[in-house]
Amino acid sequence: MENHKRPPATLLVIFGGSGDLNYRKLTPALFNLFIDGWMPEKFEIIGIGRSEFSDDKYHAHLLDGINQFSRRKEQKDDKWQEFTQHMTYMQMDAEKDDEYKKIAELVKTKETEFGIHPIVIFYMAVAPQLVPDIAKKLGGLELCSDSKCTRIVVEKPFGHDLDSAHQLNTLLKSMFKECQIYRIDHYLGKETVQNILALRFGNALFEPIWNRNYIEFVQVTAAETVGVEGRGGYYETAGGLRDMVQNHILQLICMIAMEAPVSFDADEIRNKKVDVLNAIRKYTREEVHEHAVRGQYSEGWMMGEKTPGYRQEKSVSPDSNVDTFAAVKFYIDNWRWQNVPFYVRTGKRLHEKTTIITVQFKPAPSYAFPPEASETWRSNRLTLSIQPEMDIRLRFQAKHPGQSMILNPVDMIFNYKDAYDGNEPEAYETLLLDIMEGNATLFMRDDQVEAAWKIVMPILETWENRAPSDFPNYAPNSWGPEDAEALIARDGYNWLTLPSQH
Repeated sequence: MENHKRPPATLLVIFGGSGDLNYRKLTPALFNLFIDGWMPEKFEIIGIGRSEFSDDKYHAHLLDGINQFSRRKEQKDDKWQEFTQHMTYMQMDAEKDDEYKKIAELVKTKETEFGIHPIVIFYMAVAPQLVPDIAKKLGGLELCSDSKCTRIVVEKPFGHDLDSAHQLNTLLKSMFKECQIYRIDHYLGKETVQNILALRFGNALFEPIWNRNYIEFVQVTAAETVGVEGRGGYYETAGGLRDMVQNHILQLICMIAMEAPVSFDADEIRNKKVDVLNAIRKYTREEVHEHAVRGQYSEGWMMGEKTPGYRQEKSVSPDSNVDTFAAVKFYIDNWRWQNVPFYVRTGKRLHEKTTIITVQFKPAPSYAFPPEASETWRSNRLTLSIQPEMDIRLRFQAKHPGQSMILNPVDMIFNYKDAYDGNEPEAYETLLLDIMEGNATLFMRDDQVEAAWKIVMPILETWENRAPSDFPNYAPNSWGPEDAEALIARDGYNWLTLPSQH
């Protein structure tokens, strides 16, 4: 029995309807929402693309995506046919102005059919360079001036640098109000990421000690075992710092470092995140080499297989200087976090696929314990694992059984799969539902995007103007270049990982 309120009547128009994002992520997410009774009672999903598809062939194509990528593929049989009644395909050349009349006519038709003006969502599941032109053409439609009922969704990357991000923001805001623009970062839809706010602000245990008086450092690792997976052309224009740090990782830092909100209003949460981004120290070009490290993987071996180096990947320049690994030490110059280092690293072809946040507390005084206790003395540590495992671990000291006072670190673990049914929603399910409901909490505002670019621009510009002499500088199946270890070792620390899941 459903006990939740569904979103209002919705018309979801997906530009790039025949593309990979819709195939792998959007349709599986929408179908799961449908199975769980979260889709509106009245809704229509229109896939727009250049490819030729009859509705039946389009449905068969997307069903193949469900079979490969959905977490609920076994439940599809009785619901899929019902779901496809709400899903059609429109072949359209998005570069032609007069084609957009079809969309306006479709909205009018659905308004008559639904008996109510629907929420109209334009989802840009297309290459970033196509977004400005499509947005301009949509802006010419009268329905886009309706700020209550019309929304546009833009995927990352949002801009290539600060200037292009600002230009894209200016363009979008010339046709849509800020409240209509949903800049989507799928990381923010992950259950463990959302749980950071619940953990911090729903528990009296943590918030009083969540500051520079008790926390020694924070680490964020976002590691991948794969290479560029045929996306060499895109990656040549991006690199690890742009692809991961500027958006995903800085957003995670915002969740960890933000002040307590007075409410869960979308703008209140986003105001607190912007405060963090504005407080992150901006490095001069002379300071970059002290606080940032880049790397590029060589050829080698992963899991018993020979793998090419980045420069041997398809569509990659043979003398490319693009970073496939980036590590940075950030500082947040405000009252709560003054002088607490935030170490972040991300890379491809690393030893393990994992995204974890580690908060290490300052050591407790050990003077009251006998000398043998200090041999295994460890600081308290909170670790939030975002993927592939979803858990939260609190490490504390406990006495080892026996006649001697020997302390050992032990972990108290909250695991999603053990605590719940292990069938938590995918990130895109959460985010798509929020868009339909008009909840912008997990979406980046224009000032957030630009504040994040301002942080990484000095590093990007320094790297672009100073070619590395040692690329490639790390082997596949390692944890990155030696300089990344040195970056943190200078402060007396080391990079932290969880025990291997294998």
